[in-house]
Order: sequence, then C-alpha cells, then structure tokens
Amino acid sequence: MLAVKRIVKDAYTPYIARNGATPGPMLDDYPARVAEGVVHVLDTRDGIQGVIVLIPEPNSSCMLLDNIAVAPQAQGKGYGREMMQWAEDATRLAGFAHIRLYTQEIMTENISIYQRRGYLETHRATEIGLNRVFMKKALF
Repeated sequence: MLAVKRIVKDAYTPYIARNGATPGPMLDDYPARVAEGVVHVLDTRDGIQGVIVLIPEPNSSCMLLDNIAVAPQAQGKGYGREMMQWAEDATRLAGFAHIRLYTQEIMTENISIYQRRGYLETHRATEIGLNRVFMKKALF
C-alpha cells in the first residue's frame, strides 16, 4: 500500500504547481480501492514501478482506466505503455467493448500519449474543481 501511495504522490506532485490544485488521483482512497480489487501494480526486479486503477462499469460497455502512474525514476522505460496495453487487454478479456479515461486539461503530454494510442476525446467538463478531458477507445 505504501508503494502505491508513494508512486501516485511522486508522479502527480509536479502537476500541483501547474494548475494550483491537487490532482484527483492524489485524493483517492487507495485502501478502499485495493479492497475493491481494482488496483494493479507493475512489479519489476527493482520493486513496484507503476500503479493502475481499472474499474469495470456495470451496465456499460466501458471499463474505466481511473488512474495510471509510473514512479518518476522509472519513467522513460516503457512501463506506461506496458500498463496501458495490459489495461486494454484486460478490458477486452473482461468483455468490454470500450475503455475510457479522463485527465486534466493541463496534462497535455498525457493527452497526446492517449491520442497516439487511439483514444478519442468525447467531451470536457469541470469536476471537483478540475478541468478534465474525457477520452474513449473502442477495443473491438
């Protein structure tokens, strides 16, 4: 649990200065998420290097990729791509036709990554004081 919280904190802290608000993933209740079985980690020989929160949406064709974070010292090693691929594969295996996510408008580099992976913007909205971009990808 400590590794999950540390990775999320370290990965998202730089965004606080960019937008003057705490990113949503830093506010999440990780013990509850772990108990729900929706938190997954990327464990390497160097320890846990990434965290992904993948939530099935009942009565929907979508799986929600609620959070993905890579430890700053592990960034640039392809772990983010590996976790994104795992999330898409797990979504397909669970029988969902789409995977969706949201990110903050100020996280432009993340928006570009998602677009390159085939995610399309569906809409923008403000939630909990954060300007968010919502995206979705068809998997079948």
